[in-house]
Amino acid sequence: MAGVNVSPATLLELISEIAEIPINAGVFKKDCADLTRRVCLLTHLVEEIRDSIPPIDSAAAASSSENDWWSDLVVGVQAAKRLLSSATRFQARDSSDGAVKRISFQLQCITWKLEKALSNLPYDLYDISDEVGEQVELARSQLRRAMQRYGSWNSNKFSRELSEPMERGAFNSVKIKAEEEKLEGISETVHYGEEKKQLRKSSSISLAFYLSKDADTDRLDKMVTKNTDESKKPSDKLTIPVDFLCPVSLELMKDPVIVATGQTYERAYIQRWIDCGNLTCPKTQQKLENFTLTPNYVLRSLISRWCTEHNIEQPAGCINGRSKNGGDMSVIKALVHKLSSRSVEERRNAVSEIRSLSKRSTDNRILIAEAGAIPVLVNLLTSEDVATQENAITCVLNLSIYDNNKELIMFAGAVTSIVQVLRAGTMEARENAAATLFSLSLADENKIIIGGSGAIPALVDLLENGTPRGKKDAATALFNLCIYQGNKGRAVRAGIVPALVKMLSDSSSHRMVDEALTILSVLANNLDAKAAIVKANTLPALIGILQTGQARNRENAAAILLSLCKRDNEKLVSIGRLGAVVPLMDLSKNGTERGKRKATSLLELLRKACQ
Repeated sequence: MAGVNVSPATLLELISEIAEIPINAGVFKKDCADLTRRVCLLTHLVEEIRDSIPPIDSAAAASSSENDWWSDLVVGVQAAKRLLSSATRFQARDSSDGAVKRISFQLQCITWKLEKALSNLPYDLYDISDEVGEQVELARSQLRRAMQRYGSWNSNKFSRELSEPMERGAFNSVKIKAEEEKLEGISETVHYGEEKKQLRKSSSISLAFYLSKDADTDRLDKMVTKNTDESKKPSDKLTIPVDFLCPVSLELMKDPVIVATGQTYERAYIQRWIDCGNLTCPKTQQKLENFTLTPNYVLRSLISRWCTEHNIEQPAGCINGRSKNGGDMSVIKALVHKLSSRSVEERRNAVSEIRSLSKRSTDNRILIAEAGAIPVLVNLLTSEDVATQENAITCVLNLSIYDNNKELIMFAGAVTSIVQVLRAGTMEARENAAATLFSLSLADENKIIIGGSGAIPALVDLLENGTPRGKKDAATALFNLCIYQGNKGRAVRAGIVPALVKMLSDSSSHRMVDEALTILSVLANNLDAKAAIVKANTLPALIGILQTGQARNRENAAAILLSLCKRDNEKLVSIGRLGAVVPLMDLSKNGTERGKRKATSLLELLRKACQ
């Protein structure tokens, strides 16, 4: 079925069918779940296109290059349904290595096609709301990151691949040699360049999480800056040799080990594979005669030399259970065992030691997680012993710095307990609970879960009544959560707008005007938030900031005013009377690039309103 002949209503039915496809356990469970979530994010976009005037017209689409994006979108969604229907029936133990690669390659094809479609979406042709536009950008950013994980691609080959049927028997076809060769050459590529909307580049996000007492500051700064300062990075890209990548994680190996089949893997990943009850080699699907993991010292030496030659920080490994920074797995396992002791004192001492270890290095965070500490620490979040609870939440915070641990923490059902600490813990525990929620929310899928957990009202309360550090932790977490459209309404209902407006006029030494403006700029395209901002009589304060504020604050003030005044002549006249024109003219010439754009757009609206 050609994409141009599919109506929005039909595509909505297709997306609905995809949402109902069960995601079974297996090798591709996470990939399929991610793909399903990204496709479902497009529901509101297709609904608004369906209701647009004029709507998608198949005859016009067939003759207009401007609607090529629609054809790409339809083809991508159709291919996604075929893949998900087939992949959910896939059993790795009963299929060839080629079948695994076939599915992997199809995942790449679909990801590329959907991202290509969304990047060419002609916003000017349809009446697409700001809220839906944000959801589209969220989906695009997730698709781009997925493409980077998959590696480089050939668009012509992808286009051909998407047009092929995906019947169940196709996975065993011998016609996949070219795709196998392609997959074997995939390497992890480090991409640099702008990935986020300008909104996410706001300076206030750099407050991040380094405010936590125990967090590894350098690592946290890197983690936050990675998402907010992409434009400062060079445009070069460095390809890691494929032999240095773990076949399971596709990441540079730090502790390569050889299994019984002669294949080499990263120790942590192959150990987890075996611990889950798998009896075969992931790459060859041969049965493992034994589960001995033999260190590959030659490969480790080659990786170390390559890192040195390319001025790359060498991955710290684990040798015979001991990390290069001194973490001893036997000691850590003993401490984890003590976490379940009946003695309150023993539990308290053990969690205190784990807190200290988790603060020191990434290696320790990996070892602590591998020792099974995360579920036990989550249970201790509800401890009645104050010291135990404080140390437990700080441990979870420190462990969450390592990206792979985020999924383990979420899987352990930690969010509910973290929110409980945020509501009723000591001030130190509440601060670190807020910082933990920020860390976990860096993964887009977690924004939805955390937002629905009741965390937002508790964060707003901390924003209003916390210590200066607690307010900053809460502001940073709320900013990140409100990037997801569904959380904006929750934040408004929790009373975030009056709290933020109050911060604009705060004259204390701990004033947080930067943070308040940044969060308001995120909220300002939400209808409920607009009404609340206007009701709080915020316009004079925004004009004042526009006149005398710092460059970044002036930029955000202009962005908020633009969102409030768009399609509202009464408000445009009002800000004109309040003296907005002169500072806007200055900002359009001397402000940041984003500030110049916002000021120019607002001046144009003012000019039209006065005609």
